Amino acid sequence: MAAKEESITLETTLFRIVFSNRGGVVRSWVLKRYKDQAGKELDLVNPKAAGKVPAPFSVRFHNNQSSDDLNNALWVATVAPDRLSVQFEVATGPWTGRKSLALGADSYVAKVESDIRNSGTPKPHLLYWRGGFGDFTVVGAAAAQKTQRLDLATGKLQSLLAGDADDGAEGYQAHRGRFAFAGIADSYFAALAVPEVGRDFEIHSFSDNVPNSIDGKEDPHVGMAIGGDPLNRFSFFVGPKDTDLLKSVSPMLPRVVDYGWFTIIAEPLFMALHWFNDKFFHNWGWTIIIVTVIINFLLLPLKITSLKSMRQMAVLQPRIKEINDKYKGMSFKDPRKQEQQQEVMELYKKHGVNPMSGCMPLALQIPFFIAFYNVLANAIELRGASWLWVSDLSRPENFLEPIRILPLAMIASQFFMQKMTPSTAPDPQQQRIMLMMPLFLGFMFYGVSSGLVLYWVTGNLVGIAQQLFFNRMMPALPVHAPAKKKGAK
Repeated sequence: MAAKEESITLETTLFRIVFSNRGGVVRSWVLKRYKDQAGKELDLVNPKAAGKVPAPFSVRFHNNQSSDDLNNALWVATVAPDRLSVQFEVATGPWTGRKSLALGADSYVAKVESDIRNSGTPKPHLLYWRGGFGDFTVVGAAAAQKTQRLDLATGKLQSLLAGDADDGAEGYQAHRGRFAFAGIADSYFAALAVPEVGRDFEIHSFSDNVPNSIDGKEDPHVGMAIGGDPLNRFSFFVGPKDTDLLKSVSPMLPRVVDYGWFTIIAEPLFMALHWFNDKFFHNWGWTIIIVTVIINFLLLPLKITSLKSMRQMAVLQPRIKEINDKYKGMSFKDPRKQEQQQEVMELYKKHGVNPMSGCMPLALQIPFFIAFYNVLANAIELRGASWLWVSDLSRPENFLEPIRILPLAMIASQFFMQKMTPSTAPDPQQQRIMLMMPLFLGFMFYGVSSGLVLYWVTGNLVGIAQQLFFNRMMPALPVHAPAKKKGAK
């Protein structure tokens, strides 16, 4: 064993990694080209986890067997002359161990090996990374962290949040199989082991209550252990979830960027945003605006059909109110209530109105909205991207904190557009409730990414322009007044 505890630093153009020979573990893993929310170089290791959970690269045995003899021992460190690799070795009691990490001069990929023996017998083991991962200066950072693995047998990406990780009978989740990759990630960064082809690999997922970096409150942070063999050997990507960069490491690695259910829309949307930004605008804010305008104009034929239907329904509201008043006070169980619905549907049929067509544009916008949300929540390109007064499109704006211009613009434009759109609700109370929707949406959007709010505001402004054009081009329809009652003059 070594005579004393010491720190070892490896540094490249991309990384600065600080090790301790006590346990042969990682104390700090800095991405030099990225800043955290405090403007400092981004350290992917949670400083609040030190002393509470095993440090990254600590040894773990199966079935919770203690590995303290190895993790508390002083390993002997040997650093290569180019300071791009380090090897740790230890002999304590019956245990011997060797761990090594080698970096490329300009690469986010490291080569990792570990070999543990007990009385000369190879001992299956894993290497930890616990206490969370990523940018810990972001509000709610722990909620975005997860372990991920791509199962080659099923082709499915499987993820576990901290809340899922402790569902196992022993307080953790263990998975072994043929994986394209397995590791830990937050919204924009990942640490992924790429096993050797044709070998089984193992990942354990944990949940650890660790103070967050914002207010010191303990939050469940996800953690992992990877390996599973007596001799573990794998490539280890640690860096941004940039799809081009990930693809250069392994064709399957871009799958770690998970767009959820609406991947079929989100992936082409991301490619369109990337293309417009690279070819023309070189600014993600203007790119979001232009792509939003294009999407809205592609949906214009459906919008026109919907606006025509809504206009006709608004004209029919006096007749619909008359029918509703006729059956007012009746219980929903009353058979005559079916006659009410039948009369309303016959009125729609007579005037060629489809009551569902008014919902079509909104129904079409929802998948695009979710796709935009998932793209903005996962695209590393938007992290730190500025637009006019917005310093970071991936975060809520802070130019005039706590006043946020984009959410206020969204409320105003939503209210104005709603006032312009023909009302299809016959009940004045319903109409007043609908006018409260902009405030509700503004409350929901006040804390989301500026890029997402910019998308919604742009959609509202395009919708207002389209509605103005539609109102000017389409002649007013005659109002269908209620039929006069018998005996009325």
